[in-house]
Amino acid sequence: MTWLKKRAWVYGLLLAVFTWWSMGKTEFEWSKFQEFGDTVTFVREKFSPPSWDISPNLIDPALVTLAIAFLGTFFALLTAVPLSFAAAKNTAANPVLYYLLRFFLSILRSIPEIVFGLIFVVALGLGPFPAVIAILLHNIGVLGKLISELIEAADPGPQEAMKSVGSGRRIGNLFAVVPQIWPNVLSHYFYRFEVAIRTSLILGFIGGGGIGQQLINDFNSFNYTAVTVEVLFIMLLVIAVDLFGAFVRKRVI
Repeated sequence: MTWLKKRAWVYGLLLAVFTWWSMGKTEFEWSKFQEFGDTVTFVREKFSPPSWDISPNLIDPALVTLAIAFLGTFFALLTAVPLSFAAAKNTAANPVLYYLLRFFLSILRSIPEIVFGLIFVVALGLGPFPAVIAILLHNIGVLGKLISELIEAADPGPQEAMKSVGSGRRIGNLFAVVPQIWPNVLSHYFYRFEVAIRTSLILGFIGGGGIGQQLINDFNSFNYTAVTVEVLFIMLLVIAVDLFGAFVRKRVI
């Protein structure tokens, strides 16, 4: 118990030192919070009242944003699920392939969507397609890691039962592991779907289409009341996906 207390003190000291160092690096000063009143005033004066008259013109860009997020996440899920079984210790067929896939997923996960977007916008041209590919690649890395960890944490009992009746490895994984992890896979999928909606907004800033491109155009032209409506549209999309995801998870569980 004494050792545990000593370790807690060491961890607390390291955390305090790292916090102090990070505050210095980021120029974090408590006195700057006094200037937040200027931000509130700026938002109140420039961003209201919202320009609701532009709402009909935002329906198609919002649908494009939704489509970008859906395709990028859905295709990533279809790719990540089989890769995850090869990247999980308890289901990997080959140790070398296991480490290679882990490394590959780490690379995809470490590259932000905005970097992929910048590359593909130059290579493929402006529009929503480069945004789909950017979200797809990054989400393969993220979902691949998350699902592989779910597979590794799965109860080995059903797998052993499948082996005892002569089932092959692939069939055993399908019927022993997938039913255990599927609710959590859906949870991760819908969360990444929500993140992809916000990401597609950022990708629109670099020519990826959707409501993000409309937002950055209005922001650069100081049309802040239109930006307010566009942000509200994004919020509605995220809330709608969250509610739909909760409904699907409830039906599955």
